[in-house]
Amino acid sequence: MDSLSLSDNGRIRENAPIEWASAWIESLDVRDRTKEAYGKNVGYYLAWLEMTGHTGAKRSDILAYKDYLKENYGASTVSAYLTPIRAFYSWVSVSFGVPDIAQGIRGSKKPQGFKKDPLTVDQIKTILNDIDTGAPEGLRDYAILSLMTYTGLRVIEVQRADISDIRNIMGRSVLFIQGKGKDEKDNYVILSPKVLQAIQSYIKERGETLDAKAPLFVSGSDRNRGERLTTRSISRIVKQRFVNVGLDSDKLTAHSLRHTAITLALIGGASIQQAQAMARHSNINTTLIYAHNIERIEAPAEDTISKMLG
Repeated sequence: MDSLSLSDNGRIRENAPIEWASAWIESLDVRDRTKEAYGKNVGYYLAWLEMTGHTGAKRSDILAYKDYLKENYGASTVSAYLTPIRAFYSWVSVSFGVPDIAQGIRGSKKPQGFKKDPLTVDQIKTILNDIDTGAPEGLRDYAILSLMTYTGLRVIEVQRADISDIRNIMGRSVLFIQGKGKDEKDNYVILSPKVLQAIQSYIKERGETLDAKAPLFVSGSDRNRGERLTTRSISRIVKQRFVNVGLDSDKLTAHSLRHTAITLALIGGASIQQAQAMARHSNINTTLIYAHNIERIEAPAEDTISKMLG
């Protein structure tokens, strides 16, 4: 650390951030996965500095990087990339007694609402009925889409699932999951008889002696046969099933199935708390957004005006 000196005027010297980045990463007391993600994001920043000739020693450098991000990425990505940058400069400030030049630099404001659309009941039925469950990959895809639609699982949660995660609690079949940002499979979703049957039919079709720790969903391709599906593969499978029935829109992706599950639960009469438990939202306000969206469509103020004016 002694070699990581400052300029005489007590400010960050030219190109010092490039030298300090590795030391900061090593100092982090976070999960390995988080450390890796922060390292990658700061790495992108350092590469941009070198590519553009900025040094990272001035606040204007960070703001220029933010402008670059906003030109090329959405609000959520911009904020995600800036979070470790702010943390890095905060560490620099504390470690070397210099001003925190990133303090107060905000992420990009996220638009209200959701970027993906939910599907209707008829659309879901059309998609599922279109899948040929007489074919091995059809059984798998039907099980994946059913699981996501009936439980609101995220793609990463489906990808991490093992056969052994299917268990029984108080007479109900459940699937234990490793949620977003979690290290353990400490939560679960309820498997309806229809979803459980779809999964069991798929597992039986694999026709192999499966270890309980085997992945729940695997590739059927010659190159990766039997290997755990990647998140990208699952997203592609879901998207292709949408396209097969004519639902080809940027607003309809695998994440739409999660929106669909939460929306249908609320429309069907589930309470906010029940929907929150299924979706595993840490903040109930996230669940309330779904309820507000439903109310906005089903009982808009515009209808009241129309009734009054005819």
